[in-house]
Amino acid sequence: MAKTAPVAMGLRGRAVDWPWRLSLVPAVLGLLVSGYLTWIKVSNTHAFCSGVGDCEAVNSSAYSEIRGVPVAVLGFAAYLAIAALLAAEKRLPALREYAPLAIFGLALTGTLYSAYLTYVELFVIKAVCPYCVASALIITTILILSILRLLRGLTGGEEAG
Repeated sequence: MAKTAPVAMGLRGRAVDWPWRLSLVPAVLGLLVSGYLTWIKVSNTHAFCSGVGDCEAVNSSAYSEIRGVPVAVLGFAAYLAIAALLAAEKRLPALREYAPLAIFGLALTGTLYSAYLTYVELFVIKAVCPYCVASALIITTILILSILRLLRGLTGGEEAG
């Protein structure tokens, strides 16, 4: 493992891995947003959009499913995997080295797919779902944080929690 560099110290004198801690917030937010979108899709309920965007047009489009599986379920699974990796990497030595890379891969895939879906919303469906936009911003935030974590690891940043 790389040499450790100085990191911010917490109240009890322990090193604080702020990118890891900060990554937990969007992971939980992503679970909430994608969980709500999943519930809307599987229960055939109308989304609460309050006149902002057209959730129904997006949620009922052909692009809202892949081979019968709602895209929201895939998003929920990705956020759940990211949250599980974040939680497990501090407890399982085998994951300490590879979890940040796996999170990066999931976030990169999610960000690219979200960019595609945003294109579809704007130029094909011609309707925007604010929850989908929120999810796209959340996964992009996770991607940025994962890049920071990987760069920190390359430069010798400490992996403390």
